Amino acid sequence: MLNGQKSLKINQQLRKKFIYLISPPEIKDQDFFDQLRKLLSLNKISFFQLRVNKFEKQKVIFGKKIRNITKRYRVKFLVNDDPILAKKLNADGCHLGQKDMDVKKARKILGNKKIIGVTCHNSKFFINKAVKENADYVALGSFFKTKTKKIRHKANLSTLKWCKNTHNLPIVAIGGINNKNYKKLLLNQADFLAISGYIWKNKKFKPEQALKKLKK
Repeated sequence: MLNGQKSLKINQQLRKKFIYLISPPEIKDQDFFDQLRKLLSLNKISFFQLRVNKFEKQKVIFGKKIRNITKRYRVKFLVNDDPILAKKLNADGCHLGQKDMDVKKARKILGNKKIIGVTCHNSKFFINKAVKENADYVALGSFFKTKTKKIRHKANLSTLKWCKNTHNLPIVAIGGINNKNYKKLLLNQADFLAISGYIWKNKKFKPEQALKKLKK
């Protein structure tokens, strides 16, 4: 788990690896896996989340390949929305949205050693609830405009600061993060930055070039 004293230890160890990379919504061919290896080899990524719109069988096939790659580069592999699939893949944990299974039920499936993170948008109520249920990290956002997902919840820096000052657990910032705005979140003490479209749909930079521009 990342919660409590262990979270501080992990944050210190991974201080330079502040990227939380989310998969593209579609994984089409072998090129993705080759690209993923190149990105993880840059030693900037702490977490990789599988979030694809595929049938269960395809998710398992993709997940097994990704699990082997992330393990090689010592990157934590998380599955979005699905603790059962996370367990099947022997992933390091899962990420839950507010409409997904609650943390307590997910913990029964995955056990105490796996990572469970929760989307909390911009809500102090959701943050407090996640802490009470022993989530391992909270994700706040969206901080900026994004084309990856339709924005329904806008986050602000004051909530990020409040969370950091009130609770002792890692914070993942998400939503429209790129090379021009990411430092604002780091300066306001976000522990990790979740990115997807900036890497996979960047019209200006190739994935490795885009990642290299994010420096701490």
